[in-house]
Amino acid sequence: MLKSPPMTELLLATSENIARAAQVIQNGGLVAFPTETVYGLGADALNVEAITRIFSAKERPVADPLIVHLSGLEQVSSVARSTPPIAEKLAKTFWPGPLTLILPKQPAVPGLVTSGLDTVAVRVPDHPVALALIRAAQCPIAAPSANRFGHTSPTTARHVWDDLQGRVDIILDDGETTVGVESTVLDISTSPPRILRPGGITQEMLEAVIGTVTISRQHRSVTKGLPSPGMLKKHYAPHTEMVLFLGENARERLIAEVKTACTAGKLVGALALDEDVEILKAAGAVVYTLGADIASVARHLYAGMRWLDKQNVDVIVCRGFGESGLGLAILDRLVCAATRVVT
Repeated sequence: MLKSPPMTELLLATSENIARAAQVIQNGGLVAFPTETVYGLGADALNVEAITRIFSAKERPVADPLIVHLSGLEQVSSVARSTPPIAEKLAKTFWPGPLTLILPKQPAVPGLVTSGLDTVAVRVPDHPVALALIRAAQCPIAAPSANRFGHTSPTTARHVWDDLQGRVDIILDDGETTVGVESTVLDISTSPPRILRPGGITQEMLEAVIGTVTISRQHRSVTKGLPSPGMLKKHYAPHTEMVLFLGENARERLIAEVKTACTAGKLVGALALDEDVEILKAAGAVVYTLGADIASVARHLYAGMRWLDKQNVDVIVCRGFGESGLGLAILDRLVCAATRVVT
Protein backbone atom coordinates (compact mmCIF):
# COMPACT_ATOMS: atom_id res chain seq x y z
CA MET A 1 0.00 0.00 0.00
CA LEU A 2 1.29 3.46 -0.90
CA LYS A 3 1.96 5.69 2.07
CA SER A 4 -0.28 8.76 2.03
CA PRO A 5 1.50 12.15 1.91
CA PRO A 6 1.81 14.03 5.20
CA MET A 7 -0.56 16.80 6.23
CA THR A 8 1.91 19.63 6.50
CA GLU A 9 1.68 21.87 9.56
CA LEU A 10 3.02 25.43 9.30
CA LEU A 11 3.93 26.39 12.86
CA LEU A 12 5.54 29.34 14.57
CA ALA A 13 8.92 28.32 15.97
CA THR A 14 7.95 28.38 19.63
CA SER A 15 9.72 26.14 22.17
CA GLU A 16 6.63 23.91 22.26
CA ASN A 17 6.54 23.54 18.48
CA ILE A 18 10.29 22.94 18.29
CA ALA A 19 9.79 20.07 20.77
CA ARG A 20 7.00 18.67 18.55
CA ALA A 21 9.23 18.96 15.51
CA ALA A 22 12.05 17.16 17.30
CA GLN A 23 9.72 14.23 17.97
CA VAL A 24 8.89 14.14 14.25
CA ILE A 25 12.62 13.96 13.47
CA GLN A 26 13.08 11.16 16.02
CA ASN A 27 10.21 9.25 14.42
CA GLY A 28 11.73 9.45 10.94
CA GLY A 29 9.73 12.44 9.66
CA LEU A 30 10.67 15.61 7.81
CA VAL A 31 10.85 19.09 9.33
CA ALA A 32 11.64 22.31 7.46
CA PHE A 33 13.40 24.80 9.70
CA PRO A 34 15.19 28.15 9.45
CA THR A 35 18.95 28.58 9.46
CA GLU A 36 20.86 31.81 9.00
CA THR A 37 21.38 30.96 5.30
CA VAL A 38 18.16 29.45 3.90
CA TYR A 39 15.42 27.17 5.23
CA GLY A 40 16.54 23.54 5.44
CA LEU A 41 14.60 20.29 5.04
CA GLY A 42 15.70 18.16 7.95
CA ALA A 43 15.72 14.48 8.87
CA ASP A 44 17.71 12.23 11.19
CA ALA A 45 21.07 11.97 9.42
CA LEU A 46 21.57 8.39 10.63
CA ASN A 47 18.14 7.09 9.53
CA VAL A 48 18.33 5.92 5.92
CA GLU A 49 14.53 5.72 5.53
CA ALA A 50 14.17 9.32 6.69
CA ILE A 51 16.95 10.43 4.35
CA THR A 52 15.18 8.66 1.49
CA ARG A 53 12.13 10.81 2.24
CA ILE A 54 14.22 13.98 1.79
CA PHE A 55 15.26 12.93 -1.70
CA SER A 56 11.69 11.95 -2.55
CA ALA A 57 10.12 15.16 -1.22
CA LYS A 58 12.60 17.36 -3.10
CA GLU A 59 12.79 15.13 -6.19
CA ARG A 60 16.54 15.42 -5.73
CA PRO A 61 19.02 13.16 -7.56
CA VAL A 62 20.91 10.86 -5.21
CA ALA A 63 24.22 12.03 -6.74
CA ASP A 64 23.78 15.36 -4.91
CA PRO A 65 24.98 14.96 -1.28
CA LEU A 66 23.44 16.48 1.84
CA ILE A 67 24.94 18.64 4.58
CA VAL A 68 24.70 17.33 8.12
CA HIS A 69 23.82 19.98 10.69
CA LEU A 70 25.23 19.68 14.21
CA SER A 71 24.68 21.46 17.51
CA GLY A 72 28.38 22.05 18.12
CA LEU A 73 31.94 20.91 17.54
CA GLU A 74 31.49 18.21 20.17
CA GLN A 75 28.96 16.43 17.94
CA VAL A 76 31.30 16.07 14.96
CA SER A 77 32.57 12.68 16.11
CA SER A 78 29.08 11.20 15.68
CA VAL A 79 29.37 11.60 11.90
CA ALA A 80 33.09 12.08 11.14
CA ARG A 81 35.97 9.65 11.78
CA SER A 82 38.44 12.43 12.50
CA THR A 83 38.69 16.19 12.86
CA PRO A 84 42.03 17.48 11.54
CA PRO A 85 43.63 20.43 13.37
CA ILE A 86 42.77 22.77 10.49
CA ALA A 87 39.10 21.75 10.82
CA GLU A 88 39.13 22.46 14.55
CA LYS A 89 40.71 25.86 13.94
CA LEU A 90 38.08 26.76 11.35
CA ALA A 91 35.24 25.44 13.49
CA LYS A 92 36.36 27.42 16.52
CA THR A 93 36.55 30.56 14.37
CA PHE A 94 33.41 30.28 12.20
CA TRP A 95 30.97 27.96 13.99
CA PRO A 96 28.14 28.53 14.55
CA GLY A 97 28.04 30.01 11.05
CA PRO A 98 27.69 29.46 7.30
CA LEU A 99 30.78 27.28 6.81
CA THR A 100 30.53 23.61 5.80
CA LEU A 101 33.58 21.37 6.14
CA ILE A 102 34.21 18.13 4.24
CA LEU A 103 35.44 15.43 6.65
CA PRO A 104 35.97 11.62 6.51
CA LYS A 105 32.65 10.02 7.43
CA GLN A 106 31.73 7.55 10.11
CA PRO A 107 30.35 4.18 8.88
CA ALA A 108 27.08 4.98 10.69
CA VAL A 109 26.31 7.77 8.20
CA PRO A 110 24.24 6.29 5.34
CA GLY A 111 25.86 6.41 1.93
CA LEU A 112 22.74 8.17 0.66
CA VAL A 113 23.71 11.23 2.72
CA THR A 114 27.15 11.41 1.09
CA SER A 115 26.29 10.24 -2.44
CA GLY A 116 28.33 7.12 -1.81
CA LEU A 117 31.52 9.01 -1.01
CA ASP A 118 33.66 8.37 2.06
CA THR A 119 33.36 11.99 3.15
CA VAL A 120 30.60 13.91 4.89
CA ALA A 121 29.75 17.63 4.78
CA VAL A 122 29.09 19.12 8.23
CA ARG A 123 28.31 22.50 9.76
CA VAL A 124 26.87 24.16 12.86
CA PRO A 125 24.13 26.64 11.87
CA ASP A 126 24.04 30.08 13.47
CA HIS A 127 20.32 30.15 14.22
CA PRO A 128 18.63 29.59 17.60
CA VAL A 129 15.74 27.56 16.13
CA ALA A 130 18.04 25.26 14.17
CA LEU A 131 20.29 24.67 17.18
CA ALA A 132 17.33 24.10 19.51
CA LEU A 133 15.85 21.57 17.07
CA ILE A 134 19.11 19.61 16.75
CA ARG A 135 19.56 19.51 20.52
CA ALA A 136 15.96 18.47 21.15
CA ALA A 137 16.07 15.78 18.46
CA GLN A 138 19.32 14.45 20.01
CA CYS A 139 20.73 13.50 16.63
CA PRO A 140 22.60 15.10 13.74
CA ILE A 141 20.16 16.47 11.16
CA ALA A 142 20.80 16.17 7.42
CA ALA A 143 19.22 19.14 5.68
CA PRO A 144 19.43 20.43 2.12
CA SER A 145 17.48 23.55 1.20
CA ALA A 146 13.72 23.11 1.71
CA ASN A 147 12.59 23.49 -1.89
CA ARG A 148 11.93 21.41 -4.99
CA PHE A 149 15.21 20.36 -6.54
CA GLY A 150 16.69 23.00 -8.86
CA HIS A 151 14.24 25.71 -7.82
CA THR A 152 15.10 28.94 -6.06
CA SER A 153 16.07 28.32 -2.44
CA PRO A 154 13.61 29.35 0.31
CA THR A 155 14.36 32.22 2.67
CA THR A 156 10.92 32.29 4.34
CA ALA A 157 8.55 29.60 5.61
CA ARG A 158 6.03 30.63 2.95
CA HIS A 159 8.57 29.79 0.24
CA VAL A 160 8.85 26.31 1.75
CA TRP A 161 5.07 25.97 1.83
CA ASP A 162 4.84 26.93 -1.84
CA ASP A 163 7.26 24.16 -2.82
CA LEU A 164 6.75 21.37 -0.29
CA GLN A 165 3.28 21.59 1.20
CA GLY A 166 1.96 18.04 1.42
CA ARG A 167 5.48 16.57 1.22
CA VAL A 168 6.80 17.36 4.72
CA ASP A 169 5.40 17.01 8.21
CA ILE A 170 6.18 20.36 9.84
CA ILE A 171 7.45 23.75 8.67
CA LEU A 172 8.82 25.88 11.51
CA ASP A 173 8.36 29.59 10.79
CA ASP A 174 10.81 32.09 12.25
CA GLY A 175 10.65 34.78 9.61
CA GLU A 176 13.17 35.70 6.93
CA THR A 177 16.68 34.28 7.00
CA THR A 178 19.53 36.74 7.54
CA VAL A 179 22.32 35.65 5.18
CA GLY A 180 20.16 34.53 2.27
CA VAL A 181 22.64 32.37 0.33
CA GLU A 182 23.84 28.91 1.26
CA SER A 183 26.93 28.10 3.30
CA THR A 184 30.47 28.04 1.98
CA VAL A 185 31.63 24.44 1.41
CA LEU A 186 35.35 23.94 2.05
CA ASP A 187 37.37 20.85 1.15
CA ILE A 188 40.31 20.70 3.58
CA SER A 189 41.71 17.43 2.17
CA THR A 190 43.60 19.35 -0.53
CA SER A 191 46.60 21.64 -0.15
CA PRO A 192 45.76 24.45 -0.22
CA PRO A 193 42.14 23.96 0.93
CA ARG A 194 39.55 24.48 -1.80
CA ILE A 195 36.15 26.16 -1.79
CA LEU A 196 33.69 23.88 -3.59
CA ARG A 197 30.78 26.31 -3.16
CA PRO A 198 31.21 29.97 -2.21
CA GLY A 199 28.87 31.27 0.47
CA GLY A 200 28.48 33.37 3.56
CA ILE A 201 32.06 32.82 4.78
CA THR A 202 34.20 34.43 2.10
CA GLN A 203 37.58 33.41 0.68
CA GLU A 204 39.09 36.49 2.29
CA MET A 205 37.74 35.53 5.72
CA LEU A 206 39.10 31.99 5.41
CA GLU A 207 42.53 33.14 4.24
CA ALA A 208 42.82 35.45 7.23
CA VAL A 209 42.70 32.32 9.43
CA ILE A 210 44.41 29.52 7.47
CA GLY A 211 46.32 31.15 4.61
CA THR A 212 45.85 30.44 0.90
CA VAL A 213 42.47 29.05 -0.17
CA THR A 214 41.59 28.22 -3.78
CA ILE A 215 38.18 28.12 -5.44
CA SER A 216 36.69 25.43 -7.66
CA ARG A 217 34.75 27.14 -10.46
CA GLN A 218 33.62 23.87 -12.03
CA HIS A 219 29.88 23.30 -12.29
CA ARG A 220 28.88 19.80 -13.31
CA SER A 221 26.03 17.78 -14.72
CA VAL A 222 24.38 15.20 -12.47
CA THR A 223 26.95 12.44 -12.03
CA LYS A 224 27.64 9.83 -9.40
CA GLY A 225 29.00 11.16 -6.17
CA LEU A 226 29.29 14.94 -6.43
CA PRO A 227 31.79 16.12 -3.79
CA SER A 228 29.51 18.92 -2.57
CA PRO A 229 25.98 20.25 -2.93
CA GLY A 230 25.60 23.32 -5.12
CA MET A 231 27.96 22.16 -7.87
CA LEU A 232 25.38 21.47 -10.58
CA LYS A 233 25.25 23.58 -13.74
CA LYS A 234 21.54 24.38 -13.35
CA HIS A 235 20.41 25.21 -9.83
CA TYR A 236 18.76 27.89 -7.67
CA ALA A 237 16.61 28.85 -10.67
CA PRO A 238 13.31 30.71 -10.96
CA HIS A 239 10.63 29.22 -13.21
CA THR A 240 10.93 32.23 -15.55
CA GLU A 241 13.69 32.62 -18.12
CA MET A 242 16.52 34.62 -16.58
CA VAL A 243 19.24 36.62 -18.35
CA LEU A 244 22.40 37.63 -16.49
CA PHE A 245 24.62 40.50 -17.67
CA LEU A 246 28.31 40.36 -16.76
CA GLY A 247 31.50 42.14 -17.73
CA GLU A 248 32.23 45.69 -18.79
CA ASN A 249 29.24 48.04 -19.03
CA ALA A 250 26.88 45.30 -17.78
CA ARG A 251 24.56 47.91 -16.23
CA GLU A 252 24.24 49.90 -19.45
CA ARG A 253 23.70 46.78 -21.56
CA LEU A 254 21.03 45.50 -19.15
CA ILE A 255 19.12 48.82 -19.29
CA ALA A 256 19.27 48.80 -23.09
CA GLU A 257 17.95 45.22 -23.15
CA VAL A 258 15.05 46.18 -20.89
CA LYS A 259 14.10 49.12 -23.13
CA THR A 260 14.23 46.96 -26.27
CA ALA A 261 12.24 44.10 -24.75
CA CYS A 262 9.57 46.38 -23.24
CA THR A 263 9.20 48.25 -26.54
CA ALA A 264 8.62 44.87 -28.21
CA GLY A 265 5.77 44.18 -25.80
CA LYS A 266 7.50 41.87 -23.33
CA LEU A 267 6.86 42.11 -19.59
CA VAL A 268 10.35 42.31 -18.11
CA GLY A 269 11.22 41.72 -14.46
CA ALA A 270 14.45 43.10 -13.01
CA LEU A 271 16.44 42.38 -9.87
CA ALA A 272 18.12 45.67 -9.03
CA LEU A 273 20.16 47.68 -6.58
CA ASP A 274 18.49 50.79 -5.16
CA GLU A 275 20.56 52.97 -7.50
CA ASP A 276 19.09 51.27 -10.60
CA VAL A 277 15.44 51.08 -9.60
CA GLU A 278 14.12 54.33 -11.04
CA ILE A 279 15.88 54.03 -14.39
CA LEU A 280 14.65 50.44 -14.83
CA LYS A 281 11.09 51.39 -13.92
CA ALA A 282 11.26 54.26 -16.40
CA ALA A 283 12.40 51.76 -19.03
CA GLY A 284 9.25 49.73 -18.37
CA ALA A 285 10.46 46.92 -16.10
CA VAL A 286 8.72 45.40 -13.10
CA VAL A 287 11.43 45.86 -10.47
CA TYR A 288 12.27 43.97 -7.28
CA THR A 289 14.60 46.07 -5.13
CA LEU A 290 17.49 44.09 -3.63
CA GLY A 291 18.77 46.93 -1.47
CA ALA A 292 21.80 49.18 -1.39
CA ASP A 293 24.67 46.87 -0.40
CA ILE A 294 25.99 43.39 -1.08
CA ALA A 295 24.66 41.87 2.16
CA SER A 296 21.17 43.09 1.31
CA VAL A 297 21.47 41.65 -2.22
CA ALA A 298 22.37 38.23 -0.80
CA ARG A 299 19.55 38.36 1.74
CA HIS A 300 16.87 39.24 -0.82
CA LEU A 301 18.09 37.54 -4.01
CA TYR A 302 15.98 34.39 -3.82
CA ALA A 303 12.91 36.21 -2.55
CA GLY A 304 13.22 38.55 -5.52
CA MET A 305 13.34 35.68 -8.01
CA ARG A 306 10.26 34.10 -6.44
CA TRP A 307 8.36 37.41 -6.37
CA LEU A 308 9.06 38.11 -10.03
CA ASP A 309 7.93 34.58 -10.92
CA LYS A 310 4.57 35.43 -9.36
CA GLN A 311 4.27 38.61 -11.45
CA ASN A 312 4.16 36.41 -14.57
CA VAL A 313 6.92 38.33 -16.28
CA ASP A 314 8.25 37.01 -19.59
CA VAL A 315 11.90 37.31 -18.58
CA ILE A 316 13.94 38.27 -15.52
CA VAL A 317 17.13 40.32 -15.95
CA CYS A 318 19.95 40.92 -13.49
CA ARG A 319 23.61 41.94 -13.47
CA GLY A 320 26.54 40.72 -11.42
CA PHE A 321 27.56 42.36 -8.15
CA GLY A 322 31.30 41.72 -8.18
CA GLU A 323 33.53 38.67 -7.87
CA SER A 324 35.03 39.12 -4.42
CA GLY A 325 33.70 38.66 -0.92
CA LEU A 326 30.00 37.87 -0.77
CA GLY A 327 29.71 39.00 -4.39
CA LEU A 328 31.36 35.74 -5.48
CA ALA A 329 28.66 33.65 -3.76
CA ILE A 330 25.94 35.76 -5.38
CA LEU A 331 27.62 35.40 -8.78
CA ASP A 332 27.77 31.63 -8.35
CA ARG A 333 24.02 31.47 -7.66
CA LEU A 334 23.16 33.82 -10.54
CA VAL A 335 25.23 31.86 -13.08
CA CYS A 336 23.52 28.61 -12.03
CA ALA A 337 20.07 30.24 -12.10
CA ALA A 338 20.45 32.03 -15.45
CA THR A 339 19.03 30.66 -18.68
CA ARG A 340 21.49 32.88 -20.57
CA VAL A 341 24.63 34.75 -19.55
CA VAL A 342 25.57 37.82 -21.62
CA THR A 343 29.21 38.96 -21.34
